[in-house]
Amino acid sequence: MTIQEKADALFKDQLSSWPLLGDNWARLEEARVKSFAFDGFSIRVQCNPKRIVSSAAKVDKVSIEKRLCFLCTEHRPPEEKNVWFGEEYEILCNPFPIFKQHYTIARHAHTPQVIEPEFAAFLELSRALPDLALFYNAPNCGASAPDHMHFQAGNRGFMPVEEELAALKTRYGKLLFVDSGMTLYAVDDGLRRFHVAESPSAYILENYAMHAIKLIRDQQDGQEPMINMLSYYQKGWQVLLFPRHRHRPWQYFEEGEKNILLSPASVDMGGTLITPLEKDFAKISREDIMDIFSQVSFSAETFEKLNGYVKNKLQGHGK
Repeated sequence: MTIQEKADALFKDQLSSWPLLGDNWARLEEARVKSFAFDGFSIRVQCNPKRIVSSAAKVDKVSIEKRLCFLCTEHRPPEEKNVWFGEEYEILCNPFPIFKQHYTIARHAHTPQVIEPEFAAFLELSRALPDLALFYNAPNCGASAPDHMHFQAGNRGFMPVEEELAALKTRYGKLLFVDSGMTLYAVDDGLRRFHVAESPSAYILENYAMHAIKLIRDQQDGQEPMINMLSYYQKGWQVLLFPRHRHRPWQYFEEGEKNILLSPASVDMGGTLITPLEKDFAKISREDIMDIFSQVSFSAETFEKLNGYVKNKLQGHGK
């Protein structure tokens, strides 16, 4: 069996053998969804009350140190099973799903959420799971377990960006770099600013990621870079890199009517905003969405700096 087939079988089994997953998965049928049309693309909003666990997670250092890591083997519920990917990663079913098939892919060892040494694994997992969108949330960009290295994956077609990407590249994209092994676009659709790197070569994508991550880290005082990433594989990789300016918008911290409990991560950047509270789903507006994305995305000026740096490096200058 392939890794994809093993993952499919695991999810099917866990739906019946793990009540927490089975119950929450069944409630996905009740999840309300609405859509906002923008100029050439759309943003969906899903009301998913069970995601309150992730959206409201306290990820400050003190809170993390006080709680047990739920991704470590010894702290998982006995019903939770796994599929191994090599000797270092375990594919697990996410018990609070957004997707009809939603996985968390955790490193077996308890190591921090740091992308650079794990980017090659990110690509290999994406190739092994071609029916899924693989994604990475940085520690301050949606990861509810910033102390334990992990990725997530969900069935393809759920996020609007996947079906809209070709049009986004045409309408809002700027070709930064192209050669026989890679094509790199910078996309600015008015809400999000992100790169689309396409290549059949893992080596070339690793080289690109090394340069992009370095510039983002330098812009953020040497901290673990604030990014979200998506990867799709079909005869080659399509990697979307969303550089982030802020973890959570001001609305997240407000009280009363101004509060919107929305903590953007990869799925949100991919065009599906997850709101665990009914009140937020009911009231969120097109203007709110524009404001939230303007806060958490790179500014136009910083994005241009990233574009220039990466283009220069890929063209072989400044080595």
